[in-house]
Amino acid sequence: MPRAAMSDVDRCVVDSVAAVTAVDVSTVEAITIVLADDHRVVRSGLRVLLESDGRFAVLGEAGDVTSTVDQVREWRPRVLVLDLNMAGESSLDAIPGLRAGWPETQIVVLTMQEDPAFARAALRAGALGYVLKDAADDELMTAVVLAAGGESYLNPQFGARLAAQPPEDSPPDNLSPRETEVLTLIALGHTNTEIATSLGVSVRTVESHRAHIQQKIGLTNRAELVGYARQRGLLN
Repeated sequence: MPRAAMSDVDRCVVDSVAAVTAVDVSTVEAITIVLADDHRVVRSGLRVLLESDGRFAVLGEAGDVTSTVDQVREWRPRVLVLDLNMAGESSLDAIPGLRAGWPETQIVVLTMQEDPAFARAALRAGALGYVLKDAADDELMTAVVLAAGGESYLNPQFGARLAAQPPEDSPPDNLSPRETEVLTLIALGHTNTEIATSLGVSVRTVESHRAHIQQKIGLTNRAELVGYARQRGLLN
């Protein structure tokens, strides 16, 4: 039977991805998923991967955009894992409609596209996660858990490339280019340690940048920083 619509979730970014994987899965309801990819073998592999972990339950599969919409309409999953290109069609154009029609379903894009422009477009359209197929496995599971909680996820190295190409009207509020990168990565859900690794700097340097950001924009906690980054279009 299809699942009932889920309630809205808190959009505050978690302090550590490790905290997500440390949850006692015996006390948590399984995250329901629909898989959308035009290769049956890929879908089968993803199903095995996800269902081997007690946190996930795959309810349906789709091989093209039309059947993806049908599956989401039927099952109303918490997360849709969506290939960016299926059967010659771009799934990117379908994301806004999926989000408008079923806002309880969060979207994680799983793709071969390594161009940051595609990641930015997917985030702008309404996806919360962007994972490359050659790094799926644990990374995909992390992205699904975060998306189910309303959080964004990008691979740290990929996120650094995206942060290095901010919108033309950035940096906002007199932030330096580096501070804008750090703020963008914070908004994408990365910890100070992950940001330091991505940018090739020390954790202390990241902490210093964060302090300067907070001083310049007058915001202190992570949730406020995420909201500010979204308002200023740093994820668009």
